[in-house]
Amino acid sequence: MTYRRYAVTIVALTMLLLLLALACLVFGSVEIPVDKIVDILSGKGSGNRAWDIIILQSRVPMIATAALAGAALSISGLLLQTTFNNPLAGPSILGVSSGAGLGVAIVILALGGSLGGMLGEGVGSHMAILVGALLGAGVVLVVLIAFSAIVRSNTMLLIIGILVSYLTSSVVQLLNSVATEEGVHNYVSWGFGNFSGVSVAQMPVYAGIILLALIASALMVKPLNAMLLGTRYARNLGINVAMTRNILLLITGTLTAVVTAYCGPIGFIGLVVPHIARMSLGTSNHSRLVPATILAGADIALLCAVASVSSPHGIIPINAITPIIGVPIILYIILNRRRIQYFN
Repeated sequence: MTYRRYAVTIVALTMLLLLLALACLVFGSVEIPVDKIVDILSGKGSGNRAWDIIILQSRVPMIATAALAGAALSISGLLLQTTFNNPLAGPSILGVSSGAGLGVAIVILALGGSLGGMLGEGVGSHMAILVGALLGAGVVLVVLIAFSAIVRSNTMLLIIGILVSYLTSSVVQLLNSVATEEGVHNYVSWGFGNFSGVSVAQMPVYAGIILLALIASALMVKPLNAMLLGTRYARNLGINVAMTRNILLLITGTLTAVVTAYCGPIGFIGLVVPHIARMSLGTSNHSRLVPATILAGADIALLCAVASVSSPHGIIPINAITPIIGVPIILYIILNRRRIQYFN
């Protein structure tokens, strides 16, 4: 792959990111003139307080939320695909998202009433959901690590991940059957997925954790490239494979849990975007693949956000949009798998 192709790809993804961010500012249930949006962002104000609030406290946080969520899920998918040497690995496929969802379900459905009394509806309640998601994702990752030491087949490990997803879904259904009507409603609404649930007050925690985890993933480029050539080769290069895999899974679990806690169980992005980045660059070199995956993930998430708010019939759930984008890409990859080089 030439440097020129890499540079063109990065510039194109960055320009697309800016265009989609602008579209998120313009489109919505309330029509706001573009010149007024510019005035609001420049600090002059539009003269309409409602417009100011919509742009600064709704649409701008939504853009940041979507871009960070897309980047986080995409990098999670890339790390899992490299760790397990499997192009079909991803946060949702391997059950990491389901584990985080189970943690959220326990907080909302089983502990919702007591948490409401102890923590209220503010930051404390959101922190409880975040902790629940982190613990749920962590349990699934521990299970995957344990089985990966026993099961050598990547296909079998993938099946185990799917079985874990079914198991967590079953537990969630049991919790739904004994939860209050309000708890079930809150959980169902959360499960639709949306990028509008992070307020300005919650943004520092949400963005801070994701940015730190993204930086950590960028620092793992060398061991990631070594693992592409097999564990034996990586060990010969002085890479501690077991510790590296655990660090990668910790990063993946953190990113997936944070996004799941704040945005709901967003599917397909983590599975699809790494493939888009590989096909765009024509390489699996992580020093170039990581930034391309981050940008492409942010682009796809913002595209879903634009589609979500552009309907005249109200907001469309994100999880109703991602399969429309993801399924055709996965089918293309399956049909052309012989011509696409992933781990080289």
